[in-house]
Amino acid sequence: MVASRIAPRLAQATRGYATATSVRPPLTLNGLPGKYASSAFVAAANKDSKTLEAVEKDLRAVQAALAGPDAAKLRDFIGNPTLPSKEKVAGLDKLLGGKENTITRNLFEVLSANGRMQDTSKVIEGFMELMSAHRGEVVITVTSAAPLDKAHAERIEKALKGSAAAAKGKSLKVNYKVSAAIQGGLQVDFGDRSVDLSVQSRVQKLNALLAQGI
Repeated sequence: MVASRIAPRLAQATRGYATATSVRPPLTLNGLPGKYASSAFVAAANKDSKTLEAVEKDLRAVQAALAGPDAAKLRDFIGNPTLPSKEKVAGLDKLLGGKENTITRNLFEVLSANGRMQDTSKVIEGFMELMSAHRGEVVITVTSAAPLDKAHAERIEKALKGSAAAAKGKSLKVNYKVSAAIQGGLQVDFGDRSVDLSVQSRVQKLNALLAQGI
């Protein structure tokens, strides 16, 4: 139902390109942000590979802007679904830069119109996940309590690239995240699997054992 509302707007820029063998997302994303990301991917992929890459480039630029010097103002804009129409247009112009692909613009206009701009980061993450799957990459997310230095990151990547996935000819892409909640150690996520080597996990297991002994 959601996709049926999103797709028509995003499809405006691709009419004449979609065929009976239209491209389908390489994997199924859950949740509303995943549906927006999937609709944008399909709209771009059904046009041509250059459009798909252009939308990816646009979304990476937005991702960088949300971490840049104007991040606070942009996040205020994204987090306020009640802005008047003129302010929404001005905010989108600032967020996108004015040289974005039509499909990128349509995506954000739909998010804005539906009051879902707060999902921007999740939508972008979903789109990047689809692009990785489209390229045959295995995406691995390494979460640490503090940013890893270059030496540690290189050791982790070397170990991961020697894994079974790499041996099967898969291209590995490692993303790094920081979460103070894990307290220490690492959490490694890939696909629907997770290896939890965090201090938080060990503390939880210890607490569970202590609770059983009381």
